Amino acid sequence: MDTLQSLTSTFAHPGSVEWIGVRPARMQPLRMLESVNAVESLGLEGDRYASPGGNRQVTLIQAEHLQTVADLLGLGEVDPGLTRRNIVVRGLNLVALKGKRFRIGEALLEYTGPCDPCSRMESNLGKGGYNAMRGHGGITARVLRGGKIKLGDAVEPEAG
Repeated sequence: MDTLQSLTSTFAHPGSVEWIGVRPARMQPLRMLESVNAVESLGLEGDRYASPGGNRQVTLIQAEHLQTVADLLGLGEVDPGLTRRNIVVRGLNLVALKGKRFRIGEALLEYTGPCDPCSRMESNLGKGGYNAMRGHGGITARVLRGGKIKLGDAVEPEAG
């Protein structure tokens, strides 16, 4: 019989980076990028949330949850930039990274908590946007080791 530790450490396959964006300044739209440098103990280069020692240096959301949010709002799709998250990942349950370190491209990140929606979701996504994002907002992380992150990179928990 598998132990809980064994079960929580087993993933079917790595996820992959589908979208990258940075917030250059407060209230500004996200800039979509093909790659970004993660800076150790700071965050993503060019992102306004980059801060020494912060727990919200990088925000991630699942592509599958973007579709769920779109369905809840009666939309065909949701532009990832409207959710104000830095990285969209497909194929990996981000919540299952709780308490773990994980690699994205050359960078090593650490899960720091859930990324709950803010009131901007109502204006960005329309009526009901805040509630549609509840439980689907993704996670926050900090950068433990810097490196380049690019579209298509694997997202996987650190072994061990």
